[in-house]
Amino acid sequence: MSETNVTAQQTAGAFRTAAEAVNWIVHLIPFGIKPGLKRMEKLMELLDHPERRLKFIHVAGTNGKGSVCAFLTEVLKQSGYDVGTFTSPYIEKYSDRIRLNGENIPDEDLVRVVNKIKPLADEIAASELGQPTMFEVSTAVAIEYFAHVAYPDFVVWETGLGGRLDSTNVVAPILSVITNIGHDHMEILGDSIAKVAAEKAGIIKPGVPVVSAVGQPEAVEVLDRTAKEKNSTLYLLDRQFRYEALSSRENDQTFHFYSPFRNIPDLGISMNGRHQFQNAAVSVMALELLRQYYALIVEDDVLVKALKDTRWAGRMEMISQTPRILIDGAHNPEGGAVLAQALKETYTYNKLHFVMGMLSTKNHSEYLRHILPLVDTLILTEPDWHKKEDAAKLAELARTLLQEIGRTDVDVIVEPDWKAALEQVKGRTAKDDLAVVSGTLYLIGDVRSWILHQSDSEKGW
Repeated sequence: MSETNVTAQQTAGAFRTAAEAVNWIVHLIPFGIKPGLKRMEKLMELLDHPERRLKFIHVAGTNGKGSVCAFLTEVLKQSGYDVGTFTSPYIEKYSDRIRLNGENIPDEDLVRVVNKIKPLADEIAASELGQPTMFEVSTAVAIEYFAHVAYPDFVVWETGLGGRLDSTNVVAPILSVITNIGHDHMEILGDSIAKVAAEKAGIIKPGVPVVSAVGQPEAVEVLDRTAKEKNSTLYLLDRQFRYEALSSRENDQTFHFYSPFRNIPDLGISMNGRHQFQNAAVSVMALELLRQYYALIVEDDVLVKALKDTRWAGRMEMISQTPRILIDGAHNPEGGAVLAQALKETYTYNKLHFVMGMLSTKNHSEYLRHILPLVDTLILTEPDWHKKEDAAKLAELARTLLQEIGRTDVDVIVEPDWKAALEQVKGRTAKDDLAVVSGTLYLIGDVRSWILHQSDSEKGW
């Protein structure tokens, strides 16, 4: 739909289809990211505070948020609870981000909720607060849907960016989770690990327990201090709880879990990469706290099965067997490190052909330092997104770094068109080889849609 048609639709009043409703929300992207909660607080007030009706498990962190949300959702769902999940960015469709029991928000509910919120967003836009952003509107849509349409027992609630000033922080959760802290969005969150930690720690609420796998001493210090100030108990990995990795094979990893409440032996997960031990352990600790504080009922056999059944689209996901194509939304140095580790320890292949597309805001050098020692072919491409990094610029950087490590045998190819890049890598990947497509989730969403459904994904943050 063109800009003119969007305006005409707005003038005409209510949206008739989900496509029209989503189109209006997506056209809020130019208003960008506006940290702060004043517009969200006003939206909640105008909606008569739907957020107060819900039990939120609030999940923040640099990496691992999506996996933790997936584990929690699957275990709660298989335990017989109705569970709402809000995640971002979505992989293929706008409605992916708002789910009930793993199913996307139905189109008719999306239309109804957006039609309720749009006039309120317009009212706020006309005030001194200014236009609510795409993410703020999406957050409000999720809250209103869960509170007045879906009525879940729990809502697994992922932050968009940071924590303290993120629009999701308008809620009062029953449990907070901070997966880890790394080098991402530092242009917005701060130029040190301690500053990023302070932003993530902003989701810690008075008296609400918090689970975390944060490891850096300066970040732990921030979490300890914030938890103490808020009279909140912090359960930290390797301090209050821990895991012991037992085995790691493709689609099959096992570990023991130890906590102050009880120990659980021989838990298995199908998600790949050693980092998933940590994500699973954080999730199990969160569930143990819900058992203690909220009398959550999760039978051990259900826990075992649900952890094993958990999948998360776009994260070390094998989406094709002929040729073998693995997609992974690793887009920062920490993500690059865990992907590189998995490529060394979990997957077997003769040659590795790697396609990469990034946004211009990321730390590409450190990401590439993890990946370049492993690849035989590197194809640089561009996501179909307004903040994309130039493929030729990435190639220049890659060639410089390859020189530094003394590798002259890597074939570096620039192909800005991601569909053409995909065809190139398919053509190069022999029976015993592995193709990997990695980088921004905007690229991963497109590639996943194209390979699995032969269609383009929708777009949005």
